[in-house]
Amino acid sequence: MIRFMTGYAFKRFAPFALALMITAGAQAATVNYTFTLTGTAASNSSNTGYVVAGTATLTPAAGSGGATISGAFASTILFANASGSTLTAPFTITLSGGTLSGTWALSTSALVSTGTGYLTITCGTGTYAGYSGSIPTLSETGTVSTSITVNCNGSGTVNTSGAAACAAVPTIASVTDGASYTSNVAPGSFFTVWGSNLAPSTSGLTNFPRPQTLNGVTVTFTPVGGTTGTNAYLIYIGTGQINCVLPSTVSPGNYNVTVTSAGATSPPVVAQVVASKPALFTQDQSGTGLAVVQNYISQSELDWNRLTTGTYNGSLSSPSKPGQVLIAWGTGIGAYAAGDNATVTHDFSTSETILAIVGGVSVKVAFAGLNGYAAEDQINFTLPSNVPTGCAVPLQISVAGVLSAVTYISIAPSTSATACVQPGYTTAQLQQLDNGGTITGGNFGLVQLATTEPGVGSVKIDSIAGSFTQLTAFQLAGVSANYSVINSGSCEVIHVSSTTATALTHVTALDAGTVTLTGPSGTNLTNQVITESANAYSYSIGTEGISIPGFGGNGSILPGTYTLNGAGGTDVGSFNNVSITVGPAFTLSPALPTTVTESAGLTLSWTGGNASDQVLIIGASGAVTGTGANSITSSTEFICTTTAGAKTFTVPASILTQLPTVTAASITANTGYGYLDVTDSVTPTSFSPTLASKDGGGTIPSTFTFSFITGGTAAYQ
Repeated sequence: MIRFMTGYAFKRFAPFALALMITAGAQAATVNYTFTLTGTAASNSSNTGYVVAGTATLTPAAGSGGATISGAFASTILFANASGSTLTAPFTITLSGGTLSGTWALSTSALVSTGTGYLTITCGTGTYAGYSGSIPTLSETGTVSTSITVNCNGSGTVNTSGAAACAAVPTIASVTDGASYTSNVAPGSFFTVWGSNLAPSTSGLTNFPRPQTLNGVTVTFTPVGGTTGTNAYLIYIGTGQINCVLPSTVSPGNYNVTVTSAGATSPPVVAQVVASKPALFTQDQSGTGLAVVQNYISQSELDWNRLTTGTYNGSLSSPSKPGQVLIAWGTGIGAYAAGDNATVTHDFSTSETILAIVGGVSVKVAFAGLNGYAAEDQINFTLPSNVPTGCAVPLQISVAGVLSAVTYISIAPSTSATACVQPGYTTAQLQQLDNGGTITGGNFGLVQLATTEPGVGSVKIDSIAGSFTQLTAFQLAGVSANYSVINSGSCEVIHVSSTTATALTHVTALDAGTVTLTGPSGTNLTNQVITESANAYSYSIGTEGISIPGFGGNGSILPGTYTLNGAGGTDVGSFNNVSITVGPAFTLSPALPTTVTESAGLTLSWTGGNASDQVLIIGASGAVTGTGANSITSSTEFICTTTAGAKTFTVPASILTQLPTVTAASITANTGYGYLDVTDSVTPTSFSPTLASKDGGGTIPSTFTFSFITGGTAAYQ
């Protein structure tokens, strides 16, 4: 069996930097100090709060003794820790002889104007061991440009002895399931807590029973508004992640999750527990890409699902075949108290409707549940003879209509084939991928977004973004598919769960040097340099109806020809005169409705675009739980495709009635979620710049695209 591994890649964050320095001399027992902080605040990479950093100074009052302390202040403020109009968080001031730590509060109004907060020093290390103090009132001001400048000042006292030694305060960044690494957790399933200072050291367990406290570490789920918490079963603890099993006794609802380590307890982060959250393990343990699936060959042979027939990590591997029995591995089907912390067998499919959905084809499972290992779900099913084939066929598990995140499997075109078929790639290239090689791809996309936002009105944003990336065989789907198979003129329904947490990154971005864009007359685009950051390229062409700080550009996307040119960089060679043609403005007539009556179907008509452009119609509705960065949206989404030349399309009632109803009032109150949009996409232009030999050599299959997106919020009834 596949076990819940402890070697998951750590989730990385790219917070804003802010530096402080502190120097200190001999101190009196109690010193009156004036505290000042000058720094910046910026949204952290997962949009769950602000990273604050800058220069902090404690200046002693005249005659009170003590020395000036000035040094490096750093804090990450999480929205989950909001109390009224303030955001509270632990801070650390790094000094030449040690550190000062404690808690401070930043007024939300001070992020853009003025406010009042406080600062408490609870402990110190090194020269500052035993320090404590309080600045009861901080006057705070902030200004906004590309980042937020924060200034704080206030007076208080610092005691130089008597406080306890500092214990590292755990901080939770996010709570995800243990397979797809997305929000929401099911009872009786694996889940992962990500963060910092979560444990004093690394430790893993392989045998039952699992403890609920390990090396002084516990993970607790406490109902929001409740008082009694439940501790999770621990499998692995580390400073940056903890792998656990959520007891089946935890009922669905919203919970404050905390980590206690070395006597210190983290600020709570809200997580949603749902009755079922099926999720499939993936072979690179990223949460996306090729799923952990075995092909049944015989009683004595189970091959790992890969692109070609051979061996992988010393084990036999092959693509799946039509008509073959497969075994998929995951977690989250549902609660089963007898199986939380013991060896147990239980088949959920005897009481639940459980399906494997392969390339959009629903397949009844033969077994789905626990087979000897707590929280680990085994799903057995047989591929139909007419199953879609390819190297990245979408695979999902449905439990009573709740779908897992999309993963992929490789399916050969026939029972005698030894490899899957991927357009543009030879069998030898696929074998190279299976042997650890990489695949590269590039895309630059022009986008014009026209939307209507509550309280804002009509907004139009024109932009371009792109990159060249390198993927492994596990992530081949990243260049071949985004959803289950969708044919022109068809519709599909999927279930979506989203949070503000940023997904893990599984690609390597490549340096292409300077890239420029030229557009037709009136666009203000003549050899415009596209801004590069960490080998990702983007440029804000222009906006209408809204002003966004840092969003520059005074141009617009108009009908005509647009041309990309690249000078080449350390990874990607030069490319010249790569062009696409944008057709007449794509216009819906009448405009998109703000309320959709599901039982009546939805007919849309339009003019403009190129006749061959693909038109994508997307709508969704659902519920929003939690607030701020801890809000979780669970929705059902439909996707339909046609062409601009069709000029009309009707989304049938049979599709719309699968979406939950949602009112305009609940959307305004942010307890409900609903939107509707239409995308017109020009047929991509292909180009193939060279790849540097140090990155594997050859060429990079790339595209240049344009998409016009119009949409906004919509109620469903």
